[in-house]
Amino acid sequence: MRALLIVSVVVASATSRTFHRKHQPLESEEDESSFLSMFQAEQAPIDPCYDDRGTPKRCIPDFVNAAFSRPVVSTSTCGSPPTRHCSTNADKRGELVRTCDICDESNAKFRHPASFLTDLNNPSNLTCWMSEPVNSPSQNVSLTLSLDKKYELTYVSLSFCGPKPDSMALFKSSDFGKTWQPFQYYSSSCRKTYGRPTKAEITNDNEHEALCTDTGSIPTENRIAFSTLEGRPSAYEFDTSPVLQDWVTATDIRVVFNKLVNWNQENSVEDEDEFDSENETVANVPLTQNPDDGQYFYAVSDLAVGGRCKCNGHASKCVHDEDGQAVCECRHNTAGRDCEKCKPFHFDRPWARATASDANPCVECKCNGHARGCRFNMELYKLSGYRSGGVCLKCRHNTAGRYCHHCKEGFYRDHTKPLNHKRVCKPCECHPVGALGRTCNMTTGQCPCKDGVTGLTCNRCAKGYQQSRSPIAPCVKIPQLIEAPLMTADSPANTDTDVEYEDDEEASEEEGDECMDCQRESAHLTFRKFCKRDFATQVTVQSKEAFGDWIRFTVLVQDVFKWGASKVRKGSTDFIWVPQADLRCKCPLIRMKGSYVVVGSNQMHGGQMSMTADRNSVVVDHKESILRRLKKFASRHRRCKN
Repeated sequence: MRALLIVSVVVASATSRTFHRKHQPLESEEDESSFLSMFQAEQAPIDPCYDDRGTPKRCIPDFVNAAFSRPVVSTSTCGSPPTRHCSTNADKRGELVRTCDICDESNAKFRHPASFLTDLNNPSNLTCWMSEPVNSPSQNVSLTLSLDKKYELTYVSLSFCGPKPDSMALFKSSDFGKTWQPFQYYSSSCRKTYGRPTKAEITNDNEHEALCTDTGSIPTENRIAFSTLEGRPSAYEFDTSPVLQDWVTATDIRVVFNKLVNWNQENSVEDEDEFDSENETVANVPLTQNPDDGQYFYAVSDLAVGGRCKCNGHASKCVHDEDGQAVCECRHNTAGRDCEKCKPFHFDRPWARATASDANPCVECKCNGHARGCRFNMELYKLSGYRSGGVCLKCRHNTAGRYCHHCKEGFYRDHTKPLNHKRVCKPCECHPVGALGRTCNMTTGQCPCKDGVTGLTCNRCAKGYQQSRSPIAPCVKIPQLIEAPLMTADSPANTDTDVEYEDDEEASEEEGDECMDCQRESAHLTFRKFCKRDFATQVTVQSKEAFGDWIRFTVLVQDVFKWGASKVRKGSTDFIWVPQADLRCKCPLIRMKGSYVVVGSNQMHGGQMSMTADRNSVVVDHKESILRRLKKFASRHRRCKN
């Protein structure tokens, strides 16, 4: 109450000063600036978890009595029904004095509930919890204290309303009462009562085990205090000792009273190990030689648990959440009731407890703004030299990779935008015909082009190539043009008999041998030949050009009976390619301006499928009888055997 009054006075004084200063006229701009700076400095919060430069540092909550005002569950409490408690004490002169009292739960003056164990301890006005009278000194009574959160304990202290008991045990739980672990034993006969030696040596191997202390060796008569780290070898390296960190961690404390001091077994009531002649506190070791009114009971005035809210060095205080639970106010990008884990998306390094030399803050994953989740991978962390172990999950914005740092398949990096831009990855847009696939170079965006195709998206033919109709080879090399004498109407050498390829008496013997293989039945059209050939058309020859070993005739398509892969159409202008060697042999015989029925094959010329007539083709003059036969063949083409 006094502290609250002082705080109120200080706050009121500060408020008053601020009010008067606020309404006092400022003499200059310098005074105003100075005032504002002072006001900002007063308002600036100081976070113990960061230094002046904003660098994380270890921080811990204040040291408190974790048991204060916490509920205690007792297996035995007097007062219901009312009971008479008598105790025998040694007065100042060392004489035994018997004192009796009434415990009545319904009377506020005579009640002794378990809540008195954790109330404000006032030595001048002690409040004591008392158990029900027990039949023998060895009857057990236990007290259970729940801290409602993990604490790192420094001590556990019990103050008795009289001499301390002969044997008692402390237990702790780190999982909110699910399991219990021995913390410390006290007894005048450790071996007999608890099966433990009285003076056991503490080593690194057993520093996490409970020891047993002789109650007679404790100097204070009515108080027992257990120090959790006293005598433990690793206490001075606590930050690096997970064993001791676990040893001092508790969520619940249980005190089990196993045995009272039996006055009938003591030879002298003036034994300094049991009595203090200056003590005026009512003893809790009642016993008379008359069994009818002799009573045993336990009485404790205070249960204190000194420690800090366990936050693993990542919080400076504990607060209550929306559910009323005590939780650490975590810093350093940590999370959890005890700051025992990294908060979401901060898994680039493993969680670790803060130490005096390293705050070990959790580090945000490096996902360049393209992912909302990540995970930690220890193997990658080791391979990186213990620098980065985060792996981004479900990269967005068409990105991929451990850090979402490159574009996924089918996209490439737009270098005009920063890596964290939502549109940093552009679609490849590779041409469906000109490109070998839909995947492009993730850095340059260059699509893999087919032969003769160029462009970022493979959308045009390269120099020296021309477009074809083939989806397999959309661009082909332009054939080398070989000039040859062309027969035109103005040329005196040009006649309807196509002088260039008529019989030449001076033809070499070699050429004569070549013409012997020409099929003389080429003019004979049969259904079998119709089926075997790729196309059948009626054309009129318009012009011709020489391309290497080939002559290309430009023709006007009059009718189509079968078209095949060349996809020739009636009324269109197209080409028919004829080998020069066959043309010299008049196999086939083609004249300018002539109208012919041509049944031949489709071959690639100039990068596209075109009609071809050679010595195996049928080239005959246009006649109505031939046309009727072709129409008949066309109606029966389904009967052709492949």
